[in-house]
Amino acid sequence: MQVDSPINTFSLKCVTGIHPDTVNRWICNVLKRGVSDLNLFTDFSSTLVKLRITSEHCVDWWWHGGMVGESFSLPMLKSLHIDSGLIFCGEIEEFIPSFPALEELRMASMEWLESDVTVSSATLRRLTLHGTGCENYVNPISVSFDTPNLLFLSYYDLVAEDYPVVNMNKLFHAVINLIVTDKQVKRLREPNNELLLEDDDEEGNVFVHFGNVVKLMNGIQNVQKLSLTADTLEVLSQCSDTLPMFNNLKFLGITSEEGRGWQAMPALPKNCPRLETIILEGLSHYVTDECGDACPCISREDKGRSLSSCPVKRLEIQGFRATMKEMTMIKQFLEYFPCLKRMDVVVEDNEPTQLRNPELSKCVTEMFDLYNKLYPSCSVELMVSPFLQNKWREQGHI
Repeated sequence: MQVDSPINTFSLKCVTGIHPDTVNRWICNVLKRGVSDLNLFTDFSSTLVKLRITSEHCVDWWWHGGMVGESFSLPMLKSLHIDSGLIFCGEIEEFIPSFPALEELRMASMEWLESDVTVSSATLRRLTLHGTGCENYVNPISVSFDTPNLLFLSYYDLVAEDYPVVNMNKLFHAVINLIVTDKQVKRLREPNNELLLEDDDEEGNVFVHFGNVVKLMNGIQNVQKLSLTADTLEVLSQCSDTLPMFNNLKFLGITSEEGRGWQAMPALPKNCPRLETIILEGLSHYVTDECGDACPCISREDKGRSLSSCPVKRLEIQGFRATMKEMTMIKQFLEYFPCLKRMDVVVEDNEPTQLRNPELSKCVTEMFDLYNKLYPSCSVELMVSPFLQNKWREQGHI
């Protein structure tokens, strides 16, 4: 075949006598020449241990009557990464058994083709499922995880209506991003939303039941490290009264956004009796009456009650912008976290901050000095990188 001629379809069958490096060169060659349909049949695939597939385009990795079948198996494969511009995922409950030794699975930018999804594997140790969160796709009806030996979970996806099975008793670290649209958030905050039982709005959008998210939380309650996004906090507002106790949790990470609420925040600290470290990525959030006593946004008699039972020793606040609201929240944390020994307030290199104003910067520094005097049991430190300090100095800000 000509060296530079384009290739649309390429099939290769190797049984014996061909070195894998040679096959690899052939495959790389046809990929460079724009192949769109690639079929491989090799006998040495049975020894494959690690497989990574990367594409800037759509990957339809399995389908009815396609790759999945009795003849398809990678019996030694332990690690599978699929990164693509978009992955269409169907029949995953039939796909995963093709890898009986699989310990790590990562799929990014994915969309489910099935409305009921079950991820089942007794061998998986690490699982990363990142959906696109695109509003053009509907929320799955149900998502189940039957993964009894899973140690790490990173799960980003539109919220499912139900999580009927969540078997993760050995889970150590979880990163959860339950994606909701702005329209769904608006409905969540409406009075008498009835937990968004399926209903059509005037534009024909279907809103789903989010209260069953508590089943997912129940299934991961043994974790020692947990990170939740701003969307997830908003969703957990629908089941904050029934959240489980996280008796093993030592590390809690929370990401905040101005358009998402903190309604679930009061329940989290008091449900974590062994919590040691909290990292807050930003303090800005949508203020509601149900933010509770975790923040001072709304004056209330029981201010700080949920914090006072939390044993956290270290608190890190990232993305500090030196606003008055942030300073007030920092003071509340110092007052009501009874075991707090260390607070690091981090100014990010690329984030906007009022500390570029020399007078305000001096005022904030003095306030932090005062905090250290008023609360001597806790070390409070404003952390600015040397790069940012030098940049401000060059610009005459400090």
